[in-house]
Amino acid sequence: MLLLVTDTSGKNGTIALARAGEPGPHEVEIVEVVPLAGGTFSAQLVPQIAALLAKHGFSKADLGGFVVVSGPGSFTGLRVGLAAIKGLAEILQKPIVAVSLLEVVATASRAQGQVVAVFDGGRGEVFLGAYEIVNDSVEVRQEELLSKPEFLIAARGSSVATPDPVLAALARDAGLTVIAVEPPSAATIARFGCKKLHASQTVSPEQLEANYMRRSDAEMFVRKNV
Repeated sequence: MLLLVTDTSGKNGTIALARAGEPGPHEVEIVEVVPLAGGTFSAQLVPQIAALLAKHGFSKADLGGFVVVSGPGSFTGLRVGLAAIKGLAEILQKPIVAVSLLEVVATASRAQGQVVAVFDGGRGEVFLGAYEIVNDSVEVRQEELLSKPEFLIAARGSSVATPDPVLAALARDAGLTVIAVEPPSAATIARFGCKKLHASQTVSPEQLEANYMRRSDAEMFVRKNV
């Protein structure tokens, strides 16, 4: 199955084509990864998808499904990325797998039991996802934006998985067990998404929503002035 993988959650983004083999999620071949420059998602995402497909002799009709990062991250980037995938999936009637970067980080640690995944949320805050992992089963306990002191409290009794060396050092200094992982790549996201696809953990275009984990500046301004 040919999959389109998109990540527009950060300052820069990526799109990728991946072939998902049978029977399991580990049989994933990355055809090509294309970087997307920050600030150009709205203008470049759809043309870059079309160009990537054409380069490898495919059309949109060849796509068997979509793997899209749904958050946490940039408001503008996530909105643009998810809107494009919603449109394509609705036209082609193909399944969508929504991927949390925090859950990708947690599972990439290969830790078992209580695992907390964190990365920098900006403004002195931390994106945190807390999970209970038993073999291949992952239960989401919480995903939220916390201050650094709140993160250290929430992570007590858990293994901390992070690609951020600053947060890793902060956690170690607090006496927490830390597992350093690589920043999620298109290949890692594709494998994780394929696993969810095989488990039928998909959403319809109408169900696909971004997990921002932070109110927009406009929303905070309105709330402040109410």
